[in-house]
Amino acid sequence: MACDLAVVGLGYIGLPLAQRACAVGLSTVGYDVSAPVVDGLATGSSHVDDVSDGEVAAMGAAGFRATTDPSVLAGAGTIVVCVPTGLSAAGDPDLDSLRAAIADVAAQLRPGTLVVVESTSHPGTTEEIVRPALERGSGLTVGEDFHLAYSPERIDPGNSSFTMSNTPRVVSGCTPLCAKHAVAFYGRLVDTVVVARGTREAEMAKLLENTYRYVNIALVDEVALFCDKMGIDIWDVLHCAATKPFGFTAFSPGAGVGGHCIPVDPRYLAVKAESEGFSFDMLSAARQVLGRMPRHVVQRVAGLLEAQGRPLRGARVLLLGVTYKPDIADTRESPAFAVAALLRAGGAHVSYHDPYVPSFDCEGTPLSRRADLAGALADSDLALLLQDHACYDPTLLARAQCPVLDTRGRTAGVRVTRL
Repeated sequence: MACDLAVVGLGYIGLPLAQRACAVGLSTVGYDVSAPVVDGLATGSSHVDDVSDGEVAAMGAAGFRATTDPSVLAGAGTIVVCVPTGLSAAGDPDLDSLRAAIADVAAQLRPGTLVVVESTSHPGTTEEIVRPALERGSGLTVGEDFHLAYSPERIDPGNSSFTMSNTPRVVSGCTPLCAKHAVAFYGRLVDTVVVARGTREAEMAKLLENTYRYVNIALVDEVALFCDKMGIDIWDVLHCAATKPFGFTAFSPGAGVGGHCIPVDPRYLAVKAESEGFSFDMLSAARQVLGRMPRHVVQRVAGLLEAQGRPLRGARVLLLGVTYKPDIADTRESPAFAVAALLRAGGAHVSYHDPYVPSFDCEGTPLSRRADLAGALADSDLALLLQDHACYDPTLLARAQCPVLDTRGRTAGVRVTRL
């Protein structure tokens, strides 16, 4: 079946892209290797925070369908690859999903098609991995028979101010003609298109965006560690510094970094640099600092309990918010995993409260979920605010009978200690 667009990978990148394409009138299909994802979309159920069930229903009404059959790609004028590119168990870049998706695309590729990669990877991925695989698998030539482009995703889950349409989109192509086709495609979806010099520049821009955040969060975390040692209120320091109208961007400390980008993208950059004989010393330092934060948080928990005459072992510790950012259901790379593991290793009984997460495992062991926040606070020895969901009323936390360690700087009270 011919269509304007086929989206490969219907996760947090691909599904919003498909939704936006349907909204602007592009005939769109989705391909995903996950049968549960495809079956859920067929029944109008969304698995992505930024796309509602109602929007999935509207997509269906507009003709969208999802499938696990890669042959659907053969009829598409544009194919956009949005599969995850995470880290292996050893912490190295894992491109297996991207390689598999490109193989599926190559087998179905037809002359005249525009192929775009949105998945994050190191500079050179489009030219050195994707292009040869597509040409080898299809027998077609980039720039002559089909067009190949790279456009890094800029999805920020839960951000209602900057959506796909009003966030500038960087595009690039393997040839000027490839870039021209990519500009024409994204020009229908977003308000502003920024053309990069080449695919390597676009790939590097994506890594720089998140590495910038990674390094600056690490800096603020280390400042927080120093302030704790000196008895300085880091949150007041940040408040004062943020009043400067130029030359300073505020970042917040916490128990660590999480999500699909910030903990992952700098690793892609570091490994690629190492392969080129270059060392990113600042990335290594940032990684060390960020890796210390979960243990620092647990040490603070133990200190607060000891001040109450209670050891960590046997204490009932309640985690408040286990997602990687506020008011979404995504737990990928959340620092709550490391914090929970360290607490349990110290002998604490750990439970959690999070309205967005129905189940949460720590190293294969499910943690007890508390549905009643007030009741959970009443029978815990300490509450640890890891994520500042809107449901966590500072007044309620300030009145809790148990000590509260606030890693987000939201709460004040006699029994509240801030990171």
